[in-house]
Amino acid sequence: MDCWKGAASHSWIYPTVIICANGFFTTMRPSESFLTPYLTGPDKNLTIEEVTNEILPVWTYSYLALLFPVFLLTDYVRYKPVLLLQGISLILTWLLLLFAHGVVAMQLVEFFYGMVTATEVAYYAYIYSVVSSQHYQRVTSYCRSVTLVAATVAAVLGQLLVSLAHVSYFYLNAITLASVSLALVCSFFLPMPQRSMFFHRKDAPEPLPGPDKGPAAGAAHGPWSCREERSPSAAARGPSPQPQAGNSRPHRHTLSVLLQLGRDLRDCYGSRPLLYWSLWWALATAGFNQVVNYVQVLWDFRAPSHSSPVYNGAVEAIATFLGSATSMAVGYVKVNWDLSGELALGIFSALDAGSLLLMHFTDNIWACYAGYLAFKACYMLLITIATFQIAVNLSMERYALMFGFNNFVALVIQTILTVVVVDSRGLGLDISTQFLIYGSYFTVIAGIFLIRSMYTIISIKCRNTSVAAESTAP
Repeated sequence: MDCWKGAASHSWIYPTVIICANGFFTTMRPSESFLTPYLTGPDKNLTIEEVTNEILPVWTYSYLALLFPVFLLTDYVRYKPVLLLQGISLILTWLLLLFAHGVVAMQLVEFFYGMVTATEVAYYAYIYSVVSSQHYQRVTSYCRSVTLVAATVAAVLGQLLVSLAHVSYFYLNAITLASVSLALVCSFFLPMPQRSMFFHRKDAPEPLPGPDKGPAAGAAHGPWSCREERSPSAAARGPSPQPQAGNSRPHRHTLSVLLQLGRDLRDCYGSRPLLYWSLWWALATAGFNQVVNYVQVLWDFRAPSHSSPVYNGAVEAIATFLGSATSMAVGYVKVNWDLSGELALGIFSALDAGSLLLMHFTDNIWACYAGYLAFKACYMLLITIATFQIAVNLSMERYALMFGFNNFVALVIQTILTVVVVDSRGLGLDISTQFLIYGSYFTVIAGIFLIRSMYTIISIKCRNTSVAAESTAP
């Protein structure tokens, strides 16, 4: 039996099964779709203003503060300890949600949830450190699929328990606590990786598949999720920093790693097409995160949960399904994205803007639900295209690093939006006006990329006309 366990722990199947189980129980949180009704209901008895302007902004601030140090810690300690930290943070989050009261306690909930989201990097990065490269595509598919299934199951289960069984939000949170506790238990059974992306490289890493063969879609949800396949130009600049046995000055190695990260980012953003795709990524992701964070507050404002049926879980389940369907549809669309990509960014960003403005101007809760579904589907479509367009031009570690940096920039923009628009120390706008701001924000994004796409298309046509004229000249 011990021999079998030892063999299984070194195969790709064992860690994949355990990490997928961890991902399922981590994501299977049926109470999450009903957070705002729970906080404003009799269990916590908070006002909608306290939730919007004082409690929810803490998540953005803590996520921003923790993201970069947690990323470095994740790589340095080789993933598994950070997965354990994530499990502990989830348990603390839901223990506080269940048994603590008051604004300060709920702000502490948001802080620990910021820790949870900052440590999500470890989930997607872990599996690439314990399986060989020929299994990357398969394990990425499993890891992504299991989280989508868990999110859908959680939303449907929560809705059924609330609507049919009339289960209170308190017990929904108790079910979530049990689920995240199982996720922590799964983390203990994960084998400890022997390598990582930066601090614990192998001297002779195995060759990895190129970005055109790699799991680009999975990387969209897991920044820093892949190791690098060094390109010839990168190798020509010099070897990547390697940890040396018995090194008495580890801080020098850390500095060399940071310098290498800086050089890689400089080279990545030196490409103008990648820069434009990354600009949209950062701007749109900031707006998307802001909308997702506060949409429950808008729904509760349009149809107060204490006097109206709540269908948050059903809407989130449908939104997850639509997001998955639109992401898959990208793989079957044959378009010259170099020519039409920026036009698509502009058009679908305009649809996002229209959806958010509809949610602002309508008083009908069903119109709000429909606007949210359209908004999320359009964003998931575009983020998949942006993921592929960036990934196909970069080596695996570089596109993982670039995705992470794009998300960091998005979080900085989101923090600015939160401070100015939401926080009680800023404008502290009501939720309806906030969505007017978000709709206007996406209108600006659409305008930028529509203008840029027109310039690109006209430039290409003028160039082709000039070439045709020269070829026909005597």
